Amino acid sequence: MKKILYLLLLPATMFGQNALSGVEVFLQNKQYDKAEQLIKVFLEKEPNNQQAIELLGDSYGYQKKWDNALEEYKKLIELNSNNADYHYKYGGVLGMKALENKFKALSYIGDVKASFLKAIELDPKHIEARWALVELYMQLPGIFGGSKTKSLKYAHELLDLSKLDGYLALGYVYEYDNQPELAEKYYKMGIDESDALSANSGKKRGRDSKTPQGALNRNALYYQLGKVAAEYNIDLEKGEACLHTYIRNYSSKDGVPKAWAHYRLAQIQMHKQNKKEALKYIDLALAELPQIKSFKAEKQKILDR
Repeated sequence: MKKILYLLLLPATMFGQNALSGVEVFLQNKQYDKAEQLIKVFLEKEPNNQQAIELLGDSYGYQKKWDNALEEYKKLIELNSNNADYHYKYGGVLGMKALENKFKALSYIGDVKASFLKAIELDPKHIEARWALVELYMQLPGIFGGSKTKSLKYAHELLDLSKLDGYLALGYVYEYDNQPELAEKYYKMGIDESDALSANSGKKRGRDSKTPQGALNRNALYYQLGKVAAEYNIDLEKGEACLHTYIRNYSSKDGVPKAWAHYRLAQIQMHKQNKKEALKYIDLALAELPQIKSFKAEKQKILDR
């Protein structure tokens, strides 16, 4: 409590140097009210500080306060319309509103697509926006503009930018389209590509290694690889290592809560016939997100073994 009070009372110059990094800690610890308090005090002194506005939008997003988050991201676009990430985040929040209110979904979809496409226009190498379009076109019903063809288009664009992202995106499309053989094919190609990246990374550091640490440029990919290992019962040791790397390097920017990584670790331990460890990880997942049905079902499956 004293530390929070100290941060709030810092002079503006000191505040600018330290407070925003403190906000990130609060966000990681899910102390969203404290994060908001810090950011709002900071914005009273620097109302156009884009980093602070973005963090405030992020804190609202984590709490599913979509309208508040939209307001902050809209401010960012008005301040800097050439920032691809601002358009991407604005579209992402609109997409979440669409998922939660299917009656109004149709009115949001056009703006969601436009925001992601604008992000790609501003940054032709924007990987996250393409991932968003891959998922959006697969999840939308055809009547709302869903299209496997368009989803595959962006998956192949990802493949041109990053083989690992591309293979995982193609696996996702075919998994969602109920084509398990093709899904497994591309997921395995993704695992192989990550092995190659890890080996090259190890050689550059003077050692021939296939451990995943430091090989991938986005922490989110470690979760994706761990998920593939857990769901398809392949390369379990690598999947386990990837999930631990994801948890260790986790920040609020990664999107997927650590609870899901613990859930995947529980699945991997079940594949390895290690009931005690599986229970440990599923309990960690449930402690963070107790209402997730998949977690409850997994725990029951473990107990029934």
